[in-house]
Amino acid sequence: MTQTSDREATATVTACPDPGAAVLYVCAERGTFAPDLAAERAETEGRTLAEARGLHLTEVITDPYGEPDPLHREGWVRVRELAESGTVAAVIVRWPAAIAPDSAHELRHREISWLQDRGVRVRYSWEPLASGSGEVK
Repeated sequence: MTQTSDREATATVTACPDPGAAVLYVCAERGTFAPDLAAERAETEGRTLAEARGLHLTEVITDPYGEPDPLHREGWVRVRELAESGTVAAVIVRWPAAIAPDSAHELRHREISWLQDRGVRVRYSWEPLASGSGEVK
């Protein structure tokens, strides 16, 4: 006679994202004379990079500029959710400071490592950083 346990065995399933799926994350400082210009440029550059690299955007997520810790930004939390669920294989940002400012570079490194641990690439869309692969190594 075989006994069965009331405990149910569970397995963690890691989703395999579409390698072309990307999220565009925009967090840009608002200028005095053209408050939306930086965000518009970041979005345009991100869309251009995605098209050039054969990526398709699943979402465009924006956050207001100012909070240095990405975990305290609603939009960045959404980026993490997409990465955790396996929905995206890449996160496109204009430049490193979109993730966290230079004064909080350790927070940026934490977030990039967290994404990479889940198989998600970070790509910069600003031309001087996008030259070559545009990918953070």
